[in-house]
Amino acid sequence: MSKRLAEVARKVGVSEATVSRVLNDKPGVSDATRQAVLTALDVLGYERPSKLRGERARLVGLVLPELQNPIFPAFAEIIGGALAQNGYTPVLCMQTAGGISEADYVELLLQQQVSGVVFVGGAYAQQDASHEHYARLADLHLPTVLVNAPVDALHFATVSCDDSVATAQALGHLRSLGHERIGLLLGPRDHVPSQRKLEAARRILAGWGQEFDESLVVNSLYSLEAGQAAAARLLAAGVTAIVCASDPMALGAIRAARRAGLSVPGDVSIVGYDDSALMNCTEPPLTTIRQPIEPMGRTVIELLLRQISSDSAIRDELFFEPELVVRGSTGPATHAVS
Repeated sequence: MSKRLAEVARKVGVSEATVSRVLNDKPGVSDATRQAVLTALDVLGYERPSKLRGERARLVGLVLPELQNPIFPAFAEIIGGALAQNGYTPVLCMQTAGGISEADYVELLLQQQVSGVVFVGGAYAQQDASHEHYARLADLHLPTVLVNAPVDALHFATVSCDDSVATAQALGHLRSLGHERIGLLLGPRDHVPSQRKLEAARRILAGWGQEFDESLVVNSLYSLEAGQAAAARLLAAGVTAIVCASDPMALGAIRAARRAGLSVPGDVSIVGYDDSALMNCTEPPLTTIRQPIEPMGRTVIELLLRQISSDSAIRDELFFEPELVVRGSTGPATHAVS
């Protein structure tokens, strides 16, 4: 007991007597200090006293699908910082191949009595994946916010970049440069953001009076290597430009073009998605669609805190408008149809 008191006291920066008062639910401690002590107990792996276990910890689960794509660490930095500013500690849960599953992470977070969960990418964005663990969160009324895709029928609070606007920006830019045979390099077929981009492309081309060519759509995993392999198929089909669903995929497309003896943007133009870190330092610098991650991340926290404070569900999906960032990977079509 004394070891626990001393360790928690050092973590919080208070006396052991103060920690003891909190653990025994005694008066004379401010709410902020009381919450800090309880959070320290959770972080250090100590069980709360039974009479305090009914209270939620000031911990928030932050679940990411990976860290290789720079957009996910960028979101984590914004969201984690905003949580800390509001007195909450993010618990980072990162999925790895063959590692702990998303459903397992949810159970671990529930055991820690977290105040809420934020998902930045994951199984919720795939229609064919299991969504049972999300239904569990909904049944428990645990404050939950998703980024960039809703879960059908569960209606969690969701903050999304507008894929329809992003697609219009990318296609409009390429059309203005004279490109007509434009390939789409998207994520898996059941991935909601990619489905939204595809639907938007169909509408946009129909509005231009242009027939949509399904053979110029290739689905792939969100990685440089997968993007390279998929882009090679589009290049073989004779596209003069490729719109990609992520920046790593776009870098793979540039590599595929070079392996095919083509120059970027001289022979083929490439557009990415996210404007993740260092995309202005590639060769050529990548034209891409910028997600407004800072306002999106802060809105995620606003929605989460509203649910925590009011104990009521928020079911809206809020859309943020992206921005086309033109750099050196796009240029005029060399074989434009007049």
